[in-house]
Amino acid sequence: MSKENKKIDSIRAHIQSGDQKPMTTNQGVKINDTNNSLIAGQRGPSLLEDFILREKITHFDHERIPERIVHARGSGAHGYFELYESQQEITKAGFLTDVSRKTPVFVRFSTVAGSKGSTDLPRDVRGFAVKFYTEEGIFDLVGNNMPVFFIQDAMKFPDLIHSVKPEPDREIPQAASAHDTFYDFVSHATETLHNQIWLMSDRAIPRSLRMMEGFGIHTFRFVNEQGASNFVKFHWKPLLGVHSVTWDEAVKISGADSDFHRRDLWEAIEAGNYPVWELGIQVIPEKDEHKFDFDILDATKLIPEEMVPVKRIGKLTLDRNPDNFFAETEQVAFHPGHIVPGIDFTNDPLLQGRLFSYTDTQLSRLGGPNFHEIPINRPLENPYNNQRDAQMRMTINKGKTAYFPNSIAGGCPFLSQISEGGFSTYQEHVSGNKIRSRSSSFSDHFSQPALFYRSLKDHEKEHLVSAYAFELGKCTYEHIQLRMLWIVSKIDQTLGQNVAKKMGLKVPDTIDMPINQAIGANMAPIAQQPGDPIHYLESSAALSQTFLSSDTIASRQIAFLVAPGFDHQNHMKMKQQLEQENAVVHLIAPTGGEITCNAQKQHKIDATLLTTESVLYDALFIPGGQEAVQILSKQGKAIKFINETLKHCKAIAANDQAQRLLELTYVKDFIEDQAIFINKEPSQFIRAIAKHRNWEREPKVQHIPV
Repeated sequence: MSKENKKIDSIRAHIQSGDQKPMTTNQGVKINDTNNSLIAGQRGPSLLEDFILREKITHFDHERIPERIVHARGSGAHGYFELYESQQEITKAGFLTDVSRKTPVFVRFSTVAGSKGSTDLPRDVRGFAVKFYTEEGIFDLVGNNMPVFFIQDAMKFPDLIHSVKPEPDREIPQAASAHDTFYDFVSHATETLHNQIWLMSDRAIPRSLRMMEGFGIHTFRFVNEQGASNFVKFHWKPLLGVHSVTWDEAVKISGADSDFHRRDLWEAIEAGNYPVWELGIQVIPEKDEHKFDFDILDATKLIPEEMVPVKRIGKLTLDRNPDNFFAETEQVAFHPGHIVPGIDFTNDPLLQGRLFSYTDTQLSRLGGPNFHEIPINRPLENPYNNQRDAQMRMTINKGKTAYFPNSIAGGCPFLSQISEGGFSTYQEHVSGNKIRSRSSSFSDHFSQPALFYRSLKDHEKEHLVSAYAFELGKCTYEHIQLRMLWIVSKIDQTLGQNVAKKMGLKVPDTIDMPINQAIGANMAPIAQQPGDPIHYLESSAALSQTFLSSDTIASRQIAFLVAPGFDHQNHMKMKQQLEQENAVVHLIAPTGGEITCNAQKQHKIDATLLTTESVLYDALFIPGGQEAVQILSKQGKAIKFINETLKHCKAIAANDQAQRLLELTYVKDFIEDQAIFINKEPSQFIRAIAKHRNWEREPKVQHIPV
């Protein structure tokens, strides 16, 4: 047994390899020929008795299971969670109280709207789901990379997803919110505005799955050994910082490498650059439940860190890729209802609906109620209960009894006392009439979107304006565009005006009312207008991506633009410095194979100008060399590569010999730029890469035609 990861040990029993093994049928019969069907005569008909053909084709025909309705495209990895200090004062959950534990986890990242075969880089929310294999059972923290959700009540989830999915009459667009039905819905359901403004921000196009925050979204409960309860929100803080690409890059990455995020995660783990996040919690005492100007049970609201600081309590490390994508990443079944003693639910109406929905969807996707028996979904200890049979039952249950209480089996499996770890639901006092309604404390739809916008840096605001203009520009109904402009201007007047200006429209003075409509007791329509916004905080620093920065360039992808005769000394000096910082160097040249530098040494090329693009890299270095510069100067793709790197505000370094090449690009106009280094020490280049981008350059490079 491994001391590192008990879950990996349990999975190993199910791992098979065909190395040095004869091919057989599923019944164990050795196969002599798997290339030709059994036929009657040299050119005769195929025979129905060919059991090898029938088995092979039948299994192939059933290889696919229904894809997830949402979060269909995902990437996963194994890892572990380590606790910094015991949280026993607020919870009795063992993995949050025992600092000696190393809790195995499986994490799945995903996009929301697109199909399984869509690109990694749409403008979309990203799923961030963590399965903790604790000693008390499985806890699933099923969240996103944005701290708030689109809607407040699960009743509206089918409407939301139907609106954002491809329009049913033409099945387009794929993996995109920029179309009529989505904005028709958003403009009539203003509770969506907070998540939707996050969707328009750079958060929706992350540089890497390893460089984005994660959030539990809902407010949960922690319950300690004494039965005392506190409210809690979960945060994942990446040690690599929070970074994104520009929209122009996202579009080009989707064409150059639609598996960009999936490949990035896999290669980082394989190279030993393990992604790490710290788990943070915001704890709200029960007595403070109603102290805020918003409702903490409203999933479209966040609690600003200025009001309740995030306490970092542990570390999540991903250190192992799956052995089989389907068996692990595709079949893993997350569920917000999977909790352990010490964690409990709240009355958040979105969370309550998810507790039903996730079981229901697993029954459809995974064939029945035994999805928990799939190896990736099994808890560390075998479950024992009186559930029996159903499709794909793997457990062979001994004995006569499948009921409780019983005497024949000695009362087994037996119940556990609470003191022995038996789960007990927090005894919350509940009273009231059965009604279909929404709490008035959920009615403020504009304050937090406005807070988010005010908290962004200037370059983030500009990106957000452009995103709104692009998305609304894809709508074909002008009344939807105007309605959205009016609503966006209610978030922030300047924001609305800037978006309208980019679209060539004007913000209308009024729109058709009501915004949200419901039916009253007398069956007459009643208006449920958003409540008045409240300006309770000017800005929140943590809402800007710049809040979480990092000095490391570990796993950053650095392009070296070379050609035969490139300068060996400059190349090696920069390469050694970058690799000491755990960055990844790629040699890019006009041709593939191996090329010779000016020291007559052979170097393997990682990609050619034909097969790669600048948008796949974080920075550019040109080592020079007279012959290499002459060759590159005649390569239009090399000029484009440099100009595009400049336009996307990335760091560029070169030596004096490369000056001739740079004179053919727009870099010649930016020699004084803070992230452009001609004949400088590698340390300066490294610091610029760590900052991710020089956003001060962005307004000056808009004219560059790439």
